[in-house]
Amino acid sequence: MADHKAHGKATSEEKKQTKQDVREEELKNQEAEAKAEAKAEAAETADAKDTEATEQEDTKATEKEDTKAAEKEDTKAAEKIAALQDQVLRQMAEFDNFRKRTEKEKEQSFSNGAASVVEKLLPIIDNFERAIASRKEDTDAAYADGVEMIYKQFNTVLEGLGIKAIEAVGKEFDPSLHNAVMHIDDENYGENEVVEELQKGYTYGDTVLRHSMVKVAN
Repeated sequence: MADHKAHGKATSEEKKQTKQDVREEELKNQEAEAKAEAKAEAAETADAKDTEATEQEDTKATEKEDTKAAEKEDTKAAEKIAALQDQVLRQMAEFDNFRKRTEKEKEQSFSNGAASVVEKLLPIIDNFERAIASRKEDTDAAYADGVEMIYKQFNTVLEGLGIKAIEAVGKEFDPSLHNAVMHIDDENYGENEVVEELQKGYTYGDTVLRHSMVKVAN
């Protein structure tokens, strides 16, 4: 009987030991699982950080590329604007040159036309001057005064158009204005001095319509 009790006690202790071992094993397993979970969480956290860092790097790279692309587009736009401005300025300059050239040609055409008309009128003025110069004493005074009045009025109109008589007598001979048809030797006059005007010359602006026909002292 004593042996039976001892055997029972041993069995009970073995059961306690077994439970304790099982409990320790469970604790070990739980601890291992906890460590594994912690390790997994740490790995996930690390992966998440790596992913976030990668995403940030990708975002920065994308933003950098977008910035470069935007700068490139801005540069292209600025170049296009500059090209358009240059084109507009060129066209404006061409138009201004065309306008000036057209105005000059128009003025030149008008001047040439006016000069041509006046040249045809000069012989009439010459005839008036001859008529006045050859006036006789027995000529009707009213008639003579009328002729002289028409002559003066004619000259006034010509002056208003810019037609001017060339100064000759007493001036130094100028081949650009005078046409010397006679020469005399006279110490009373200066060298190359115009002593007589045989036919009046006229200018229209800077253009000589007709040279003065003159006598010059040598």
